[in-house]
Amino acid sequence: MTERTALVAGAAGFLGSHLTENLLRDGWTVIGIDNLSTGRTENLKTFRKHPSFRFLRRDLSRRVKLPPAEAVFHLASPASPPHYQRDPIACLAVNAFGTAQLAEHAHRSGARFFLASTSEVYGDPEVHPQPESYFGHVNPYGPRSCYDEGKRFAEAMTLAWEQSKGLDARIARIFNTYGPRMALDDGRVVTQFLVEGWRGEPITVHGEGKQTRSFCYVSDLIEGFRKLFDSSVKGPVNLGNPETEMSVGELAERVRALTGGRSTIVHTERGRDDPERRRPDISRAKELLGWAPKVPLTEGLEKTSLDVQERLRRASRAAARVRRVKEGSP
Repeated sequence: MTERTALVAGAAGFLGSHLTENLLRDGWTVIGIDNLSTGRTENLKTFRKHPSFRFLRRDLSRRVKLPPAEAVFHLASPASPPHYQRDPIACLAVNAFGTAQLAEHAHRSGARFFLASTSEVYGDPEVHPQPESYFGHVNPYGPRSCYDEGKRFAEAMTLAWEQSKGLDARIARIFNTYGPRMALDDGRVVTQFLVEGWRGEPITVHGEGKQTRSFCYVSDLIEGFRKLFDSSVKGPVNLGNPETEMSVGELAERVRALTGGRSTIVHTERGRDDPERRRPDISRAKELLGWAPKVPLTEGLEKTSLDVQERLRRASRAAARVRRVKEGSP
């Protein structure tokens, strides 16, 4: 089999690192790109020394030189509210100029282009569950707009390159995904609840906790990525797990039990434009890709919980070593 080269933008992120690992395991050469604003070098450690992997630190919100490839995967964007709200201009830039730059590069290289979009293009949906045909209910002038509108623009840019230049493109709309390597400070409910639970801190639920989310384990999502990329399917495709829809309050109870039951559950003010319900209609993915998620929520949460627990332990040991050095202790 001829070795193929993939350019993975956002390779040091949660999903980018799992996709990179999957491609390497499948015999691809992978060039990973990341500016490390939210991605972490720790996510690269399992394959950093792989002979078919090369890492380039690049900021795609600016014009950069990119190496040729047969596939271009665009996952370069902050994805959690605390991260994209910290620098909304950078978020918009990588989804606007970054998408244009990568689409142009893919077109010039004769590569297939893959855009990791998001269920956030549906905003706070008035249709439930959400099919790809739904146009969404997005506030363009709110705290989430830099991400929601950034991804909507990225989809529009991809379509423009398809229609005017003949770009060979695929678009995945990702619903809530969880698993090992999620940043511990990303503020999304699974990691936030697990971190609080393992620390014995109050588990913080925004609002009454009646808002729902659907949770897809990362290995299922990456399988969906690969099936979509290898297909001839045009237009956005929802990838998520509709069978796991539950209230945020119920998830908090599950995580409290999973982490030993030491934490209380407290409620704080709910953020503006926080979606009320979120569940994917994956009919297109089932019919056109033969894809559906397999990992049960209980199994996925256990694996993610073990990963979070171990990383918290390592962080605690590292902090203790630093304190000893400062105090002059051996």
